[in-house]
Amino acid sequence: MFDTMTITKAGGGFLGAFLVLLLGGWAAQGLYSTEASHSEDHIPGYSIEVASDDEEPAEPEEEIPFADVFAVADASAGERLWRQCSACHANVADQHGVGPSLHGVVNRDIASVAAFSYSDALNGLEGDWTPEALSGFLESPRTYAAGTAMSYAGMSDIEDRANLIAYLDSFDD
Repeated sequence: MFDTMTITKAGGGFLGAFLVLLLGGWAAQGLYSTEASHSEDHIPGYSIEVASDDEEPAEPEEEIPFADVFAVADASAGERLWRQCSACHANVADQHGVGPSLHGVVNRDIASVAAFSYSDALNGLEGDWTPEALSGFLESPRTYAAGTAMSYAGMSDIEDRANLIAYLDSFDD
């Protein structure tokens, strides 16, 4: 079954693979070693500078009030952002998807659509969906209404939120 040639081939293959492994280890050690081959003042790697406590921190960016951004919002720019919302919401009155219809949502009472079953998180909120409230909700729904069933991660750009809210406000003109 096994003749000398087969055993020689198997042994040669094993020793060849072992030789490749040893040469790879030797090459890697030469590239990444921190042993005596390097001078005392040189340690391989990158040093990351970290600010010390006695340095003054950078000044935080001045936050623009949402009302100022909303005053110059572009509803047509918000139309392209609507595509994200349209996966779960409709822009037609009394037509609901996974989420309630957003027709007339701007300045509407929170959780006020009678034909829709809201989560306890939204039922517990009071007030209206003012542009500022919508902006806070769109920035991070789970932070604004902890426990909400809405799975949307949020929209960080204040201008995008203002444009989207301006577009939502244009539904019920």
